[in-house]
Amino acid sequence: AGIQADIKTVTALGSYAMTAITAITSQNTTGVKSIFSIDPKEIFNQIVFTCNDIKPDAIKIGMLHSSKVINSVVKALNRVKISKIVLDPVMIAKGGAKLIDLKAIEILKKKLIKKVSLITPNIPEAEVLTNTKINSKKDMITAGKILLKLGAKNVLIKGGHLSTNLIQDIFISKKELTIFKNKKIKTKHTHGTGCTLSSAIATYYSCGKTLKKSCEMAIKYVNHSIGTRPN
Repeated sequence: AGIQADIKTVTALGSYAMTAITAITSQNTTGVKSIFSIDPKEIFNQIVFTCNDIKPDAIKIGMLHSSKVINSVVKALNRVKISKIVLDPVMIAKGGAKLIDLKAIEILKKKLIKKVSLITPNIPEAEVLTNTKINSKKDMITAGKILLKLGAKNVLIKGGHLSTNLIQDIFISKKELTIFKNKKIKTKHTHGTGCTLSSAIATYYSCGKTLKKSCEMAIKYVNHSIGTRPN
């Protein structure tokens, strides 16, 4: 998952990835064992130094596990001035491990959400960000509207955690609401799908697709990737 899924996805879709490592994790497909922090100054240096050489067409942001890291990333974004930014607010690992502290969540809500083009929470992450409980499509839409009030420009709430045979991913902005419906694929190969989706969205978006079309194409890409793996 994480940076490896990001690079693999961007490469598979024919684009080029530049990376800034925010943390080193010891993990496998069953969960996260430990997280080792990278110095926030070095995170800033990674972003700014690579962007000074090759200006990216879009940026995807993954796990930011502390307030210092988020502040460092915000500072770097202010420096590099890229307009197309996708934020995957990675907060809870598949096994239930919390990957971000409460102070960091508040700073993410106050400083980072309003700077990005799109935020892509799954249901547990959307619940944390909005302080609501999500048990239905209606709840997902309500949470999306709360995120818009927090400053998000566009929101894609992923519906895979609901116990339904049909997955409904909801794209919402101040002007429109679109529901992407797909049959749920029964598989154990779900590790890294959130990273893959957000990186695919950023890649399509960087190539000139609209944000909504980028979401639609990325969802199809992830479904195809999962569906072609053996159980």
